[in-house]
Amino acid sequence: MDYYENKKVISWNKSGDDIYDGIVSGSKGNSYAVHIDKAHPRRSVCNCPFADGRRVVCKHMIALYFTAEPKAAKDFLKQVEEWEREEEEREKQHYIELRKYINSLSKAELQERLYNALVELEDIRNNYW
Repeated sequence: MDYYENKKVISWNKSGDDIYDGIVSGSKGNSYAVHIDKAHPRRSVCNCPFADGRRVVCKHMIALYFTAEPKAAKDFLKQVEEWEREEEEREKQHYIELRKYINSLSKAELQERLYNALVELEDIRNNYW
C-alpha cells in the first residue's frame, strides 16, 4: 500500500483484458519490471529479489495493481478499516469478559492466579534471555 500511495509506479500499461505491465521503483533506487495477469495470477511476475523466479505476490505487484485499478485500492482500504473495527470490538469484549472473570474470583483465588502468572512471566523472561 505504501508503494501505491507513494506513487512508486514509474510507468504502466494495460497489455490485455486482464494484463498489466509496468516499471516500479524499489526501496534502494532500483526499478523492477512487473507483469500482472489477473485471469491467471500464477503467471504474474516481478524481477525484484523477493519475487524473481517464485510464484509469490510482492509489493511491486500490489503497487502496480492498485495504480491500474484504484477502486481495488479503495475497496481494500475499506475492508482493512472494517477488520480493524471488528478487531477493536473483539478486544473491547475480551476486556469486558476478563473483568467479569476477575470480579468473580475470591481474594485467595485472585492471589493464587496472580502468583502463577508472575512465575510464568519470570520463566518466559529467563528463557528468552
